[in-house]
Amino acid sequence: MKPRLWLALFIVPLGLIIAAVPQNTTHPYKLTPAQMLEEVNTRTQFIAPETVADMLVKKDPTLQLIDVRSLDEFEKFSLPGAIHIPIADLLSEQHIEVFDQDVKMNVFYSNGTLNANEAWMLTRQLGYNNIYVLEGGLNYWFDAIVNPQKPESTSSDEEFAKYDFRMGASQALGGGTVTTQPSDNIAAPPKPVIRQTPKKKKAAGGC
Repeated sequence: MKPRLWLALFIVPLGLIIAAVPQNTTHPYKLTPAQMLEEVNTRTQFIAPETVADMLVKKDPTLQLIDVRSLDEFEKFSLPGAIHIPIADLLSEQHIEVFDQDVKMNVFYSNGTLNANEAWMLTRQLGYNNIYVLEGGLNYWFDAIVNPQKPESTSSDEEFAKYDFRMGASQALGGGTVTTQPSDNIAAPPKPVIRQTPKKKKAAGGC
């Protein structure tokens, strides 16, 4: 796909999101469209559901799931430990501490990936690090983790190992009897490294 088309596909939705949220008067945008396009092309914002499942099973304290759907949808179902921040509230002062930190890995999710990706674009443009999107959203989560389909008999050993991993994660997160630990047969995709935010140096001297 041509770079200009990629830019249009992601910058146009970003403009719609910015129009929907309160006016940004306190957080200057730090990434240019070209920088955003570079990140979009690498697809490094996406984190595999297997990685998230593995972190949930292991109760990894660095994982912070953020549900950007409506409050009604969030109250009906949400991933374990997730907090609710609708897109329209992303620029609220009360959420600065959620994003402006370097100890947790924030993972946006929605039913698909569109809304979560828009939240990622906005917060990344503000310069926040350690921001990711659950690949495929909840739709893919249910297919991959909650109800994984057994591979065909002709499938590769790798596909069967991935299925065993998903089944183990599904059982562990569903509260049933765990017959296969998620890490028994195949390791989960590596989780991203939390990037440290450069600290501003204090001005020398004094009064």
